[in-house]
Amino acid sequence: MTDTNTQILLRARPVGEPTAEDFSIVDSEVPSPAEGEVLLRTKFLSLDPYMRGRMSDAPSYAAPTALGDVLPGATVAEVVESRDPSRQVGDVVLAYGGWQSFSVAPASHTRRLDPSAAPVSTALGVLGMPGFTAYAGLTQIGRPKPGETVVVAAATGPVGATVGQIAKILGCRAVGIAGGPEKVAHLTELGFDAAVDHRAPDFKEQLKAAVPEGIDVYFENVGGHVWDAVLPRLNKFARVPVCGLIAHYNDTAAPEGPDRAPALMRHVLNKSLLIRGFIQTEFVRDHEETFLAEATGWLAEGRLRYREDVTQGLENAPAAFNRMLRGQNFGKTVVEV
Repeated sequence: MTDTNTQILLRARPVGEPTAEDFSIVDSEVPSPAEGEVLLRTKFLSLDPYMRGRMSDAPSYAAPTALGDVLPGATVAEVVESRDPSRQVGDVVLAYGGWQSFSVAPASHTRRLDPSAAPVSTALGVLGMPGFTAYAGLTQIGRPKPGETVVVAAATGPVGATVGQIAKILGCRAVGIAGGPEKVAHLTELGFDAAVDHRAPDFKEQLKAAVPEGIDVYFENVGGHVWDAVLPRLNKFARVPVCGLIAHYNDTAAPEGPDRAPALMRHVLNKSLLIRGFIQTEFVRDHEETFLAEATGWLAEGRLRYREDVTQGLENAPAAFNRMLRGQNFGKTVVEV
């Protein structure tokens, strides 16, 4: 092939918010697949908050990206060369090609997508890892019962929006927390029973009014002042799936002020709270197939909707990533390569 492979590499470990100097954009030769592998041309790259942790070398659930390596990320790609009979040239697949225009992967590590079932970019969002994260965390940890109140932060993001809509499908009252009037209005369009603006000066009062019977399930994506407002509203036996803490991903030091851990533990004890962090991969084996079947059906029926925030051009991925961390995205953040 005559094309070159544009790659975005991790040049330095960010301190606080990543800067342009933390990335390198380079051109290299297009790789060649070995037996059992496919060569993929990236169509869409997913940008997700977890990637900020991979840029750091702090202990985490996943190994850090090595300096000089291509940044990781899920991709929707077209097969342009195949050395495996299970994949044909022209197939569109879900892969993990990272921040680059071409990648090589074992064919067995890809999932063929059906463009007639849904737009292929949804495999990075509502029908992909974010959607499954919402489904698994809500159903396996939150375990909401019909009539209960489910609250979710970052509610217009791909995880949060899916959490709220699945909560409604399961017969619950769904309350979303988002930043700004436009996002709050969108939650009403999605069918949430109530929506509150965490940037409003009266946010705590808004939340209290939105959950008159308290909170039975709180799906945590944010942390920070949103968690501070939610904690007193949790009911006895409330469940808290902890999916993300995006308010803290660029922190460079511990927050100032008194140690609030004792107060948190009193709430945990006095209200018999269940607070459980999770990574969606622990649920894949037992629940991903069911999720894909149910979510694809809900999407076709119009019961599950989504929104995408699309940036054009791989070279713009770092800037789009920072906008997402600041909460300036609106929907699933995707780069159209």
